[in-house]
Amino acid sequence: MKVIERNSYLQKLIEKRDNGLIKIITGIRRCGKSFLLDPLFKDYLIKEKVKENHIIKLDLDERRNSKYLNPDMLDEYVRNLILDDNKYYLLLDEIQKVDDFESVLNGFLHIRNLDVYVTGSNSKFLSSDIVTEFRGRGDEIRVFPLSFSEFFSAFQGTLDEAWEQYITYGGMPRIIFCSNESEKSSYLKQLFEKTYIADIIERNKVQRTDILDSLVNILSSSIGSLTNPNKLWHTYISSGVKDISINTINKFLGYLLDSFLIEKSERYDIKGKKYIHTPCKFYFSDIGLRNSRLNFRQQEENHIMENILFNELLFRGYNVDVGIVPIREGDSKKQIEIDFVCNQFNKRYYVQSALSLNTREKTIQEEKPLLNVPDNFKKIIVVKSEIKPWITEEGISVIGIKDFLLNQNSLDI
Repeated sequence: MKVIERNSYLQKLIEKRDNGLIKIITGIRRCGKSFLLDPLFKDYLIKEKVKENHIIKLDLDERRNSKYLNPDMLDEYVRNLILDDNKYYLLLDEIQKVDDFESVLNGFLHIRNLDVYVTGSNSKFLSSDIVTEFRGRGDEIRVFPLSFSEFFSAFQGTLDEAWEQYITYGGMPRIIFCSNESEKSSYLKQLFEKTYIADIIERNKVQRTDILDSLVNILSSSIGSLTNPNKLWHTYISSGVKDISINTINKFLGYLLDSFLIEKSERYDIKGKKYIHTPCKFYFSDIGLRNSRLNFRQQEENHIMENILFNELLFRGYNVDVGIVPIREGDSKKQIEIDFVCNQFNKRYYVQSALSLNTREKTIQEEKPLLNVPDNFKKIIVVKSEIKPWITEEGISVIGIKDFLLNQNSLDI
C-alpha cells in the first residue's frame, strides 16, 4: 500500500518545531490530521534522533483512552511520563473532546522541555474564547482533504483516470485505497451521515434534524451560488415549510462551517475595496462528500471544477473571496463577478474558472470582469481543456485545470 505523502504539511510542522507555541492542527474529520502526526511527524522525529519514549502520543477519540478526557487525568498522565530534562514531544489527537482543555494546554506551556502538538476537528475550538485564550501562544496548521496533486501522487493509473476519480469521489485519503466504485460510494455516504452529520447533531443538540438535513441538500445542489440565510429561508417557505426562522438557518450554517464540512467565500468590492458580507458563496471542503450527498447525480462539470479550484487555492494558503467589479454598458451600470480574488501577504491574483475558451466570443466574456479590475495584479483563466498555457491578446494567462493543480507555481506561469 502506497503511503500518501503530505509533504507541505509535514514541512510546516518541521518549521514550527520547538517554537514555544502549541501547534494546533485543524481540519475536517478523516482528512489525515492523525496520520500527519503519526506516522509522518513521529517518524521524522525518530529520524532526528528523538527517543521513542520522549514522544507521547494519545488518541483521545479512542474508547480505551476515554479516562483522559478528564483534564486532571490527562495532565497527570503527561507529567508522569516526563522523566528527565531532555525534550519531549506531546501529540494529542482530537483535543476538543477533553473538558476544559484550554487550561490543560496552558499548563503544558509552562513545562520547559515539552513541545505540544494537538489536532481538532471543530473550528469552535479555535474561535471566540479559544482564540483569546491562546493569543500569541497557538500556531494553527489547517489540513485539507487531499489536493489533486497529492491524490495523483498515490493513485495507481493514468492522469485522466485520476481526474475522473477525483471529480467524482474527491480526496478523502481512504478513497485511494477503496477497491471499487461501490466501496467508495458507501464509504463517503457513511462518513457524511455517521460521522459529520451525527457529530453536528450531538455536539450542538440539534432538534430540527429535518431542517439540517434539507439545508445540506440545498447547499449540495447549489455550490458556488450566491445565497444567504434570508434567501434560504424563502426557499423553505416556498416549499411549504413554515415553522422555521432565519435565525435557525443561520445557526445551522454556523454548525456546518464549524465542522469544516463547508467553506464560505465572501464578496469583495474590488474598486471600493470593501467586503459585501451578504450574499456569499458556499463550497464543500471535499467534492466527493458533496457528490455522495446527491447520490452522484448532479455532476455539473463547471460547478465541480469551481469547487475544486477554490479548495486548491485554500490549500495553497490564500484567502479566497468572490470579486465584484462595476462596469458600464451603455447608459447603465452593473456589477460583474470574478470567481476568485486570492490574497496572501502582499500577493494577489484574480482567477476565473471556465470549461473552455473555444471561441473568441467566449474568451471576451471570461476576460471582461478581469479587464475591468483597476490594478496590475496577475489575472488568470483556468479552463477544463487540456491546453498549453498561453496568453490572450489582452495579456491574461490561460492554463488547463490539471496543469494548474499539479504545478504548485502555476499562479506565476
